[in-house]
Order: sequence, then C-alpha cells, then structure tokens
Amino acid sequence: MNDISYLDDINDQSIKTIFQTTDNSYSGINHSNLTPAAVLIPLYQDGREWFTLFTLRTDRVENHKGQVSFPGGAADIMDKTPVDTALRETFEETGIPPQKVQILGQMPPHISSSGFLIYPVIGKIAWPVALTPAENEVKRIFSVPLKWLAETVNKEERLYTRQNGTQEMVVFYKPYDGEIIWGITARIITDFLNLLQKNHGR
Repeated sequence: MNDISYLDDINDQSIKTIFQTTDNSYSGINHSNLTPAAVLIPLYQDGREWFTLFTLRTDRVENHKGQVSFPGGAADIMDKTPVDTALRETFEETGIPPQKVQILGQMPPHISSSGFLIYPVIGKIAWPVALTPAENEVKRIFSVPLKWLAETVNKEERLYTRQNGTQEMVVFYKPYDGEIIWGITARIITDFLNLLQKNHGR
C-alpha cells in the first residue's frame, strides 16, 4: 500500500495552486494531425472524502465505444478555450450546468491513440447535483473515490496491442462498481494524482 495521506489535506486552493495555468486557450498550438479536445475531471466532496465522476460511453458513439471516460469531446468551432469545450461537453453528456462547476485548473495536454490532443480541465462540482446522462452518448454516470484511484494495488501498467498492431504501455485499473477504467482516461487520472502527490504542501 502506498502513502495516500496527501489526499486528506487537499482543498480547492491547493488544487488551484498546483494546476494554475497562464495560457488556457487553443490559440498558438500546432495540432498537426491531432484533433484538439478537452475533458473535465469532475471532482466533488462528500463530507471530507473526494470523488471524481466518470461516464460509461454507449456503443452508439463514434469513438471509444463502451469505454469509461471523463465527460468531454472534440473542440467546437465556437470554443475559444479547453474550459469552454469541457463545460459544454459536460453539460451535454451529464446535464451538469456550467454554473455548478468551479474551475480549479488545467493539466498539460495528453495525446490519445485515436488522434486527439486532450486538454484535461479540473473542476469541482457543487454536490449534490442532478445527473442526466445523454441518451445516445452516455450509458451511465458513476463516481470513484480519489483514495481508491490513488492506491497502486488497484492498477497496473501493461503492454497492450491495439487493433492496428501497434503496442504500447497502458494503465488498467481493477474493476470498480463493475467498470474498468483504462487507457487515456486512466493515464489522465494517474497523472493528476501523481502531480497532486508530488506538489503536496507546495
């Protein structure tokens, strides 16, 4: 078991301090062959315990069918920043309105195997909030404690062969509430927690 006591001390301000960004726009980024996109890491507190929400995608979506993901998607022509994309997609997929989300920061972009340049945006949800899964896109919405996600015994990194034959190291979590978090979503939450731990007390 690893030391996850740092999660007992985090609060809105400490997250803001770690993940503050001076440039939160899409402008000036050379996306080359990648599609700019953004996801929201939707944090909330229940008592003193921190959780994050995940969505289970339906088999009717274009990308990542039937997989666990954060709410989010490709940038729209009207989106000026990753925050715009993350809040818009979160509302469309989960019914959580933008005014119920406090933006705490942003992480460096991640490249997905499906060709997206994904900007993770960190937001705290005013909890409890009504959740309305988008019928065609989201099969269910569920939450996982950050402490469970931070335990190294609950995940592993292993070599994964994709349909096109390429191989790469991929993070897989153990099943939680019947669902498996893996791939780019697992990488993003792992990187988020690693940055929280590394900068604890900064």
